[in-house]
Parts: sequence; C-alpha cells; structure tokens
Amino acid sequence: MSDAVVQKKASMTRQRAGGRSITPASMDEDYRQYHFSPGFEAGGFLFISGQTGVDGNGEVPQEPSEQARCAFEKIGAVLSEAGLEFEDILSITSHHVGDVTTIFDWFPAVKDTFLSPPYPAWTAIGVSGLAIPGVIIEISAIARSSH
Repeated sequence: MSDAVVQKKASMTRQRAGGRSITPASMDEDYRQYHFSPGFEAGGFLFISGQTGVDGNGEVPQEPSEQARCAFEKIGAVLSEAGLEFEDILSITSHHVGDVTTIFDWFPAVKDTFLSPPYPAWTAIGVSGLAIPGVIIEISAIARSSH
C-alpha cells in the first residue's frame, strides 16, 4: 500500500467525542503541524475549519477573488473527503482583512460559482489580520452530513 493510501486511511479513522476528523491527504501536513482538523464530522454535521486563500503551491495570490477561489477549493476538498458536495453546505462565515464593505464588489460572484440557490446562510466579518502574511480571506463552513 502506498504512503498516500495509508495516510488517507489514517486520516479517516481519527475520532473523538462521537465524531471523526476529516483530513484530505493534501491537508495532512497541516493536521500534524498545527494540530487541527480541516473538517470534523459529528452529530450529523460537518464543521469545516477556516480555509485560507493560499493556492496549491503555498503561494498567496494578489487578487482577493483568487484567494477566495482557493479557499472555496479547499472547502471542496474537505467536503469531498467526507463524501459531501457544496450543495450540502448550510452556512459559511467569511473573514476579510480590511474594510468588509468592499467585498460586495467581488466576493458574491466568486461565492456563487461554488454555491447555488437556495443559498446557505452567510456571515461576513471584517478582521484586522489572519495567521498567514498576505492572506486577506478565510472561509469556514458547516455542512449537513450523511453519517
């Protein structure tokens, strides 16, 4: 069995408090280094940790809309690992560095490429900063789980 398959199987068996960690193989390093689950499934729900606008190469795109796309793609990876889709999302919370009132010029268009009617609940919050320099968006979500 390859290391990737072993890691994937190990990620699916992490359990606590009547639930289980959901960790796509692409996020296993974050799980081990920063000690958090990208997703946690319990009580019929999948709680997706904040996903930042860092691309697959670890780079921070300059364009806010590109950062949002990267964050939504990571949310998609967690959903997929749990056997869910974007249609299963009930709520999202987006954290934006700077003046949150300016996001309406670009964020809804990106969001709507991933989420369709009926739209989930959405809370947008302005923050002074995020954990990774240059990152200006972080998105968390709650989805309905089939488990």
